[in-house]
Amino acid sequence: MKIAIVCYPTFGGSGVVATELGLELSKRGHQIHFITYNQPVRLDLLNKNVHFHEVNVPEYPLFHYQPYELALSSKLVDMVKLHGIEVMHVHYAIPHAYAAYMAQKMLLEDDIFVPIVTTLHGTDITLVGNHPFYKPAVTFSINKSNAVTTVSQSLKDDTIRLFNIKNEIDVVTNFIDLHKYENDFTDCQRSVMANDDEKIITHISNLRPVKRIEDVISIFYNIQKEIPSKLMMVGEGPEREKAEQQCFKLGITEKVVFVGNSNEIDRILCFSDLFLLPSKTESFGLSALEAMSSGVPVISSNAGGIPEVNLQGFSGYLSNVGAVEEMSKNAISILKDEATLNQFKLNAKKQASKFGISKIVPQYEAIYKKALQNK
Repeated sequence: MKIAIVCYPTFGGSGVVATELGLELSKRGHQIHFITYNQPVRLDLLNKNVHFHEVNVPEYPLFHYQPYELALSSKLVDMVKLHGIEVMHVHYAIPHAYAAYMAQKMLLEDDIFVPIVTTLHGTDITLVGNHPFYKPAVTFSINKSNAVTTVSQSLKDDTIRLFNIKNEIDVVTNFIDLHKYENDFTDCQRSVMANDDEKIITHISNLRPVKRIEDVISIFYNIQKEIPSKLMMVGEGPEREKAEQQCFKLGITEKVVFVGNSNEIDRILCFSDLFLLPSKTESFGLSALEAMSSGVPVISSNAGGIPEVNLQGFSGYLSNVGAVEEMSKNAISILKDEATLNQFKLNAKKQASKFGISKIVPQYEAIYKKALQNK
């Protein structure tokens, strides 16, 4: 099949999943066309089955905000005609499903029908989509899609609860390429980050308020009082400066490393002992799954789809949002005993194996075929 993938080309979970999906589909012989405003950050290598088409938004003084949706719709029409694209798989309802629907309508003028598969990732539903300004457009985009998927059962339930949905919704969970996290490095270079007697705690996100970064720092503060440790903060976002100030006030600046955005997540997780994800909400918890794939147990909230990923008392522990003291105690209970830590690491890897990419991608292929058959 010739498949267009429309996504945000950033470090966020939806962009990562869309990119990994496209790369895996290309390995299965499909022609994949990424269509977005920048080359996706995880798209390191283009090949004969992987193509990138940049959406340019020309500056026009009439518009206070340049119309990306219009540019994207036009680009989709051009690419479908030029490359014979058969399916448009869009990640996020707004603006991508909305733009794809407009492209589909334009193509029908030339008797070309290309089905739209829309994957909902979370923010497009729980935050942006539920805003009164956008809710009608999100509802419309979902109902006009030819197939709709969500990355967790929790997100499907939220979508049905918040919107008047007439379409069937399939749950196709996020996934992981297990081979990328086999930790076959001859040296993780752990000694660069911490002393031999120190544990390494990691948090990876876009450092937005929903990730409860203040809780991450507070949990680590409690951990380091009992166990020698370092905290790796991976990612960039609006909460970084506030987090750095919090570390200064707590006197732990020297124990916290702000890495910024990184393409070496696998190497960072290679030397990590514990992962923190105390988010207010998560549609799935992809960063937790990445950690578990590297054998890193997870201390998390029980919000959204996280309980579908992190198994209580097995791959880590779950607590109510904001339960900093409980999360701290759970973290210390894992870290204080080497045998317990090693068992949790093994369990985390075992739990992650349920979400291997080879088990999930065929579900998308089946959805594509069904959408094509319903022309």
